[in-house]
Amino acid sequence: MKSNKVRNIKRELLSDNWYKLEKITFDYLKSDGNWESQSREAYDRGNGAAILLYNKKKGSVILTRQFRMPTYINGNESGMMIEVCAGLLDGDHPEDCIKKETEEETGYKLDHVEKVFESYMSPGSVTEILYFFIGSYEEKMKVSDGGGAESETENIEVLELPFDNAFAMIASGEIKDAKTIMLLQYAKINGLFS
Repeated sequence: MKSNKVRNIKRELLSDNWYKLEKITFDYLKSDGNWESQSREAYDRGNGAAILLYNKKKGSVILTRQFRMPTYINGNESGMMIEVCAGLLDGDHPEDCIKKETEEETGYKLDHVEKVFESYMSPGSVTEILYFFIGSYEEKMKVSDGGGAESETENIEVLELPFDNAFAMIASGEIKDAKTIMLLQYAKINGLFS
């Protein structure tokens, strides 16, 4: 992590209650050759992984619905969000993490997943890189009801939807989660159901 445009980095811990919030002060070399002092806050919650489960034969996808407090306090009246399965790496390799999360949240045990891309989700304030996967599912892979790990108080509802319906939910506003929109658009652009 070296850039000749950044120097004198100073970090101040603001919160370590759930994850880590830091104030970072630094000098940045502008295009005119002058150094400018800047200050930003960065929230470090670790990196994560997300997956779109799809069944080509049925033309369906598996999504989840759960309560998300940050959306509730920012205008989402029910607080409920429809999302792809996702979770924090917590030290795991992204592929191992997403297989574990898939089984916990949806009840499907996957042997194979395919990484399709990775992205910084909110680069102005959050350090997280999210690794995006797709994975094919069949009924015989269902090993439990899913719903999330009991210790994580997730209360996840598992949804199986026709892909076309799920994709239309972006335009209707029923799906507003960025990672879900990105993976559904990936499926559409790449003809996953063609």
